[in-house]
Amino acid sequence: MERSAHKTELMRRIAELEKNELWHLDVEDDPETYPLMPDKIDYLNEKLSSKIKNKIANIAGARFFDKMIAKKQLIIKEVRGIENFAAVGGGKIVTCNHFSVCDNYAVWVALRDHMGGKMLYKVIREGNYTNPPKPFGLFMRHCNTLPLSSQTATMKKFLRAVRVLLQRGETILIYPEQSMWWNYRKPKPMQDGAFALAVRNKVPVVPVFITMEDSDISDSDGFFVQEYTLHILPAIYPDPTLTSAEAREVMKKENYEAWVKVYEDFYQKPLVYSEE
Repeated sequence: MERSAHKTELMRRIAELEKNELWHLDVEDDPETYPLMPDKIDYLNEKLSSKIKNKIANIAGARFFDKMIAKKQLIIKEVRGIENFAAVGGGKIVTCNHFSVCDNYAVWVALRDHMGGKMLYKVIREGNYTNPPKPFGLFMRHCNTLPLSSQTATMKKFLRAVRVLLQRGETILIYPEQSMWWNYRKPKPMQDGAFALAVRNKVPVVPVFITMEDSDISDSDGFFVQEYTLHILPAIYPDPTLTSAEAREVMKKENYEAWVKVYEDFYQKPLVYSEE
């Protein structure tokens, strides 16, 4: 099957971004968006209408992705280290590498039987909420998502919601690389946000790194569907003897190093970025 021009172009863009160390930039052309105002978001689903939309969206989302799994458009081959997640009580932040719109559902499938009936909350970019990509609009807005915002007042609501969720023992998924690079297998350097929130709320980070292997099934773009192995790693706790900035940096460094070790052990090669 001939490979799609769009996905081939994405691969070229990824190589260019890697070469220039522009790790935080998305490879896709993000749609135009607008600021998320505080009155346009109900982070904790406190309104009845929000509760109803949340219920409908989660049912629809599960059906959508489970259908992909049944058709082998999404393949979760193995989950390793679930005991590391199960051992952590109370609120926690899960970090994961980001390479597909499906990777958050793979994380949910891996964790759901060990969450005591709770849901997985996902931090997303502002534009994915205010102008979500089709056909994922319903999921982006109502499947327990926590959109960031360029508006200070909205971010105050975001921070309050994160605090409340973690205090009541919820799990929040954050992509610390910030950007999504399609099927990119290497761990990328991370932004501060996930670790700043962990230090601020005195909760651990549970790193998850997803590795990929080619299946024998081609997708509609002419590329092999990837088989995912989810590696759930030991929790990283903030050090209360350090300043907030120091504790954040230590956690970020430990998370990145844990991801690198998984990458090198799984693929049996050292992590090397573009040297051109």
